This record gives sequence, C-alpha cells and structure tokens, in this order.
Amino acid sequence: MKRGEIIAVGSELLIGGRLDTNSLFLSERLGALGIEVRFKSIVGDSEDDIVAVLTTAARRVDIVILTGGLGPTSDDRTRQAVARAVGRPLRRRAEAFAGMSARLAAWGRTPTVAQLKQTLIPSGADVLTNPVGSAPGFSLQWNGSFIAVLPGVPREAEAMFEAAVVPHLVGNGTRNDTRIERRLLHTLGLFESDLDRQLSDLMKTHRSIQLGLLASPLGVTISLMTSVTPTRTALLDGLVQAVKRRLHRHVYAEGSETMEEVVGRELAKRGMTLALAESCTGGLIGHRLTQVPGSSGYFDRGVITYSNQAKHEVLGVPLALLRRYGAVSSHVAAAMAKGVRLKSCTDIGLSVTGIAGPGGGTAGKPVGLVYIGLDAKTPGLSSRQPLTEEFRFHGDRHTIKMRSSQAALNMVRLWLADMAIHPRP
Repeated sequence: MKRGEIIAVGSELLIGGRLDTNSLFLSERLGALGIEVRFKSIVGDSEDDIVAVLTTAARRVDIVILTGGLGPTSDDRTRQAVARAVGRPLRRRAEAFAGMSARLAAWGRTPTVAQLKQTLIPSGADVLTNPVGSAPGFSLQWNGSFIAVLPGVPREAEAMFEAAVVPHLVGNGTRNDTRIERRLLHTLGLFESDLDRQLSDLMKTHRSIQLGLLASPLGVTISLMTSVTPTRTALLDGLVQAVKRRLHRHVYAEGSETMEEVVGRELAKRGMTLALAESCTGGLIGHRLTQVPGSSGYFDRGVITYSNQAKHEVLGVPLALLRRYGAVSSHVAAAMAKGVRLKSCTDIGLSVTGIAGPGGGTAGKPVGLVYIGLDAKTPGLSSRQPLTEEFRFHGDRHTIKMRSSQAALNMVRLWLADMAIHPRP
C-alpha cells in the first residue's frame, strides 16, 4: 500500500479560529484509493518552512498533497516554495493563464496584475485546471514522489482533487484491491469510557479492525477502520451491525448523517409537523432543522421566548407558574412545549429552557441546568403530557447550547421511535 502525506499551508491555521477541513476530506478520499495517510502537517506562510516540510514529506511517503498558498497576495508562497524545493524555476504557463482568464470572464472580470502571479508554475509540472475557482494548481514527480498542489478554498480543493488528481492516481496504478474502509456510528448518551467497555469483547474478536472514539458536544462518534479487500468488506459490515445491536437506541446516525437529518426524515415519514419554543438555545434548534433541504414539509415555526414576559405573552405560560418555579424548570418547559404546539396546531411542540452561562447560575440552579419539554397531539407511550427531561451539561456557553440542541432533537427522535414500535390508534 502506498503512503501519503497531507500538508495544509496557511498561518491562519496555526493561530486558531479556522479549521483545516481539507485534510479531513483528503484523508478519506486517499484511503478509498488505497493510500495510507501516514502524516498530516500544518505549516505557516514562511517559504523556508514550506520547503522544509515538503522536503521531509517527499523523503518518507509516495504521495504528497499540499493545499493553500496559491492566491495572488504576498503571503501566498506555496508555488515559490515548491519550485525552490524541487529545484525548478517558475514559468508563466499559457494553459494556466487561459483557465484563469476564462473563469474570471464568466464572472465578468479580467485578471489583475496580482493574479498573474497565479499563472507561474514550476517548470515541467502539469497544470491542474480549477473547475470552480480561478487559481490553477499543479502536480509533478520529484525524487520518486508524486506531489499535487491545490488551492486552500475547500470547495476548490475538493473539485480539483476529484477532477485532476484522482484520475492521475488511478491511471498510475495507485488504486488496488487493498484499501482503507471506515464506518462511522454516531452515539448519544454514553461516555467514551462506557463505549470502550461495552465494545471491548467485540473488538477482541475483530483484531484486524481499529476502534476509534471521538467525543464532541454532539455525542461520541465510533470509528471502525480497517485495510480490507472486497471480499472482507462483509466482516466490517457485520461488526457495524453487532455494535448497533449492542448500543441500540444510543446510536442515532451513521456515516455523515446528522441528528437533524434523522429527525427530519422520521417526521417526514410519518407526515408529522413540529414547532419549537427556544429560550437558552436562542434559535439554534430551528437553525439546525432548517439546514436540511425539505424541512418546510415538517417544520412549522420556531419562537425564541427569552424573557419571562415573552414566554407568557407568546406561549401563554402563566406568570404565576414562572414566579413559583422560575423560567428554568420542568414546569415551564412543559408549558412552553404545550403552548407552542397549541399556537401552531402542529403534531409536536418542543421546548428548551436553561442556563447557558457563564453567569446566571445559583447553588440550586447551576450553569448547565437545562429542561426540555415535548408535547404531542398523540400521547404516544405515556399518557403523561407534556414530557419533560432534566439535563446537567458542562462546558462553555457555546458547548452547553450545542448539547441542549442535540438533547432536544434526540428527545424527538426517541419519541418517534417509540411511536413506531407502539403506534396509537
């Protein structure tokens, strides 16, 4: 199996605030082509540093993919660094200029003097056309390694990789019957240590499969990965099914599917509608639901009732209830869920109220205390309506809001699952 390395170029990736999503995409795609990614590097915009990292990478792997640093500004130094590392001069290439000019013309623009810098390509390198942007990439062979240089904009990097790099790798016999396959299972309600303990016996009988656990505010993702031949894919699939049976309701999605997609699909399948009443999440649940295409078929409305007065005026929560129990309580969560369902005439009303922090907590009601309510036209398994649940989340304000939105959507998912098993007339 050939070995690969990914190099992400950009000082902004080293100072925080921006994620290197290109490496995630490239790792998965290279693995599918039978290339084992052995190293990932992030390097700033220093030409010397890029030369050093590339030189090291070319000595230890067969395939090097660089992203970033191909723009028109003075801090875009990848092309100069690659040319210097491989000992080839930069030359203005007609095909690079033609591709850039055609793309800019389609946008009603012409190349600037600064953008002409982007048409400089190391001598002997192949120009890689940008299918969606203006910056050309390039590839070359050096000291036995294949080097591809792509733009840093994720959409452009992905399109160029698929259009130009994949055909080269496949055409040169990189793809083979042995490849890396990975399955992802997304769980909620169990800690990493719980999952590790519950799956230990299964993994002992599947020693060729590597288990990975990644925790986030959305739960814990289980990664099952192995180098397989086509005839052994069934072994990996069989383990996935065994894990799903073992963890049952804690597994909410597979692959790239999100909680909001799962909930949306189940609502659409049943022809049911949902309305939201959000307090501490500030519209986050509604945002997540409406990120899914087709959500207008099941999502009716969402209201952000942040103040007590809003809860009373918009949802009909009694002021006496608010005074007696406080806004952050199971009683108010229940009244909010029922109020939004009745106001909207939907099948389900979902509410969330809590203390996201960092201030506002007390000894009795600490930061991270969250109540979620669900009220449904059809009672489901329990005649008690509305349903409420208490949570004690930890983390900063953003994390608590994310955990709250995930728990709220999961409450709908589980309620719908119960309805499917025990439907009411």
